[in-house]
Amino acid sequence: MATPIDTGAGNKALRRRARRQTTLQALPWLAPSLVLIIGVVMFPIGYMIYTSFRDLSRFGKDRGWAGFDNYDRVFGLDHLPRVMTNTVVWTIGVVALSIGIGLVLAQFLNKRFPGRKVLRLIIIVPWAASVVMTSTVFVYGLDPFYGIINRFLVDVGILDAPFGFLKNPLPGFLSAMAVAVFVSIPFTAFVFLAGLQTVPDDVLEAAQIDGASRVQTYWRVVFPQLRGALAVATIINVINVFNNLPILKTMTGAIPGYDADTTTSLMYKIIQNDRQIDTASALSVLNFIVIVVVIGVYLRVVRPMRED
Repeated sequence: MATPIDTGAGNKALRRRARRQTTLQALPWLAPSLVLIIGVVMFPIGYMIYTSFRDLSRFGKDRGWAGFDNYDRVFGLDHLPRVMTNTVVWTIGVVALSIGIGLVLAQFLNKRFPGRKVLRLIIIVPWAASVVMTSTVFVYGLDPFYGIINRFLVDVGILDAPFGFLKNPLPGFLSAMAVAVFVSIPFTAFVFLAGLQTVPDDVLEAAQIDGASRVQTYWRVVFPQLRGALAVATIINVINVFNNLPILKTMTGAIPGYDADTTTSLMYKIIQNDRQIDTASALSVLNFIVIVVVIGVYLRVVRPMRED
């Protein structure tokens, strides 16, 4: 009796062989990018993890293995709970406002009106400009003695007298959040704008013919097709906002204590002020783990790339 041929196993072997051949063919073209990723991303991450387990002097001299002492020192910081709370508020607040305002702004920029191209160029300026430069402009604008923003708030009656926004932790922290939103909106809006322009006009016309209102058309037809743009905007904003040091350093760096700090600015102060390079490395590793977990949970729970 003839033995039946297992075509399923044969097909799987052929597919695996085809994938290997495709990978080998693509490898020479991917090699420059892989080298760049290894040199710029993977090696620094590995060295950061290695440094977090070393005992380093204030001048960077390696004095040997430290085990988990650096991590114990991080978790033993008295101001860590306040800094962690600030980090959560900072990240969620800035990202949520940037997504919400950017989505509304994208709807407006997607309309046809005179001067639309010029307005798009103007809106992109805060994102294209240096973050330190933008933050410095707001620092001068909020100055209680000669700041134009402070003077405007007094002239319109919102304030009775100039106020030192950047002299106190809470106003300074909220001001930095406002600047972070201002800087993040252009990129977010243009990501959504790109997504809106991929929505076919015939789909919108079909929804109108079926009797759907504008609100129903947007939420049931347009918004589901923005899932990919929403994923890109959210992930990149979370990474940028969570790791954003220039705004906090420029606007709240002169405030005493740690009440206006996030884990990123705390890491900078540990290096700059306390010269504890090993402790800062441990905090950097924890930051890296947190951001990877947050993005992983987002992709797992929301599943923004799934098909309808």
